[in-house]
Amino acid sequence: MAPPQGKAGERGGPEGMAKPEKHWSREVHAVLRKADVRQMAYVPDGGLARLIDLCLADRQIRSVLLTTEEEGVAQMAGAWLGGQRGVFLTQSGGVGNCINMLSMMQECRIPLLAMVSMRGQWGEAFPWQVPMGQATAAALEAGKAIVQPVDRADDIAETVEAA
Repeated sequence: MAPPQGKAGERGGPEGMAKPEKHWSREVHAVLRKADVRQMAYVPDGGLARLIDLCLADRQIRSVLLTTEEEGVAQMAGAWLGGQRGVFLTQSGGVGNCINMLSMMQECRIPLLAMVSMRGQWGEAFPWQVPMGQATAAALEAGKAIVQPVDRADDIAETVEAA
C-alpha cells in the first residue's frame, strides 16, 4: 500500500511525499548506530516491531531471529566477547525464560543492553500476560540487572543512550 499522498507543503514534504512519521524507534535506532551496535537479537514483538524493522533494514546491524529469549542473552555475551556491541529485544513475558542466563552475565561482568516491551499491565487484553508482566522488574532486579522503566515514548531514546 502506498503512503498517503499530499499537496506541496502538506506534512512537510514536497508534492507526493509524506513526511516520515515521528516514532521513538527512529530515535532509538539512531542511538544504537551512534553507539556502534552491530548485533540485534530479537523475538518478534508488536511493541518493538518498528525498531526491529529498522534494524533488519540496516546493513550495519546483524539481526538474529531467536527461537527462545535466553538465546538472546547468550548471543549478546558472544557479541561482547567478540568485541561487538549488541541489543537484545524482547517482551516482558520472555524475561522469565532468561533468569539463569542473566546470572551468567552478572557473574562474568558482561554488559547487556536489553529493551523489554511491557505486557500484563493495566488494560492487558490477554490474561496470561499478567503474571510475568507484573513480575518482570522484580525478576530482573533479583538477577542484579539495572532496570530503567520508561513510561513516556519521548524518554525512550534518552534512556537507551544513557545505558
